[in-house]
Amino acid sequence: MNVNSYLIGWDEFRKNKWLIGYTVVISISVIDWMLTIGMFCDERLRVRRLFRPFFLLQNSSLMKKTLKCIKRTLPEIASVILLLALHLCLFTMIGMLLFVKTEDPSKNSEWESHFRGMSNSLTSLLVLLTTANNPDVMIPAYSLNRGYSVFFMMFSIIGTYCLMNLLTAIIYNQFRGYLLMSVQTSIIRRRLGIRAAFEVLSCGQEASSADLGPCVPVAPVLKVMSKVKHKEYYRHNIIKAAQRHETLDRDQFRRIFDELDKDRIKEHPPLPEYRSRVSQKLQRAFSHFSLTIIGNVVALANVICICTILILNSEKSTAERDNFYMELINLVFILYYLFEMFAKLFALGWRGYVSYRNNLFDGFLTVLLLALLITMYVFYKSPFSHWDPDSDNIVSLWEITRMINMLIVFRFLRIIPNIKLMALVASTLMDLVKNLRAFAGILVVVYYMFAVVGIWLFEGSIKPPPPSRAALVPPSTDLGENWSAGGGCVERCWRSWESRPGDLCSKDRRSWERRPRPFCSLLYHPGDQALLGEAACPGLF
Repeated sequence: MNVNSYLIGWDEFRKNKWLIGYTVVISISVIDWMLTIGMFCDERLRVRRLFRPFFLLQNSSLMKKTLKCIKRTLPEIASVILLLALHLCLFTMIGMLLFVKTEDPSKNSEWESHFRGMSNSLTSLLVLLTTANNPDVMIPAYSLNRGYSVFFMMFSIIGTYCLMNLLTAIIYNQFRGYLLMSVQTSIIRRRLGIRAAFEVLSCGQEASSADLGPCVPVAPVLKVMSKVKHKEYYRHNIIKAAQRHETLDRDQFRRIFDELDKDRIKEHPPLPEYRSRVSQKLQRAFSHFSLTIIGNVVALANVICICTILILNSEKSTAERDNFYMELINLVFILYYLFEMFAKLFALGWRGYVSYRNNLFDGFLTVLLLALLITMYVFYKSPFSHWDPDSDNIVSLWEITRMINMLIVFRFLRIIPNIKLMALVASTLMDLVKNLRAFAGILVVVYYMFAVVGIWLFEGSIKPPPPSRAALVPPSTDLGENWSAGGGCVERCWRSWESRPGDLCSKDRRSWERRPRPFCSLLYHPGDQALLGEAACPGLF
């Protein structure tokens, strides 16, 4: 913080709100820490915990942009939320007028459950609005009169399908506009930096001609680019574009940095070369796209077989199922998957094989399926023989079979890259996950602050239940020894038992004698009259 303020100057430091906030947070944290030390760490409220997420926000430029966007969106969000509140209050009053208490108790179910008062009515309609039209609120009224459904339909149409969607559209529109403006600002800043770099490098250089203006020799550009910390792909392309010229004018200098706007094109390694004709023909066949099509068809057939067998065995228990055909089919398909993996390894080579993500996905699952198949042979000599589902092995055969089936079904996702529309949707979802990192960070900050405040507010509110009588008995199979060695607890129980009236005890003793003997022998032990008293007269204690 001190270094930043010294380097950028006091005037710039005062303009930067994040640095000022950083100073305030550090000061509050130091003061709170000193108070903690002075109170010997006995204080319950530690304010510095609330300010810890600030350091996460301050060090992420993307999260700062997201916060600015949220700040700009708040006025429009507040207007829609105000409309939602007005809509909720209006329908709450209408509901309280519709569902009033009548003289007939059978018609008061909706009033008793959801419209008993203003707070209860607001809560019920808020639940209906925010929890995907929870039908519990409307069922009692609908059971009484079908006409009441008009009230709930109007409430859901206006609130859920109009105002809530309007809120989503406003948030999306504001974020899209702000992020687009942020990207444009970043491009303008980069071009301004490129122009400034050209002016610095062209200082003292003579113009090559009156039309071209000042020029920059390539040598200092290459020297600077060799020391710049940037991705190797972009730096290599910029150096390669600069080496085509001896000197660079303003437009050429700007044009070589356009490589930063281009996406990296992933090039796959060349295919291995084989001298044998047979190997060349096999390589040509195995590297053809038809092998992938056949693999997709085989994977679909495997999934259909598993689905058919599961439907046939859906009503059978684990002991009644005979998985002979399922295991045999899976063995054949796994062997084909293994053949497909080795065929692609032969045709593409190791580097070419791992350069495709789809091959990595297939290869990993194939190796995992093969490992499970070998495990089946290790624990069971013949996996196709009749087996006992209650066997004492570490992993049951049925569990291994289920794991194999789940992996085979999961492997069927390999068809996604081969269908263009499906691949487009999947890539969009993956990009969405990548772009939500800033929002995930803000969610972590919000949840952390709510967790800290919740710890402060509800500390000591939830108390553990008192220990039960069973928890006082030491765990052992011999109850008599435990109760005879129980000391004061057993003696107090015995004194309480002796103080009971004789007729009540004799009546309870007769009922005790009519109880099953195995239960009596389990509880009775010489000298354990207190335990017998507890079992015979449980109401007395």
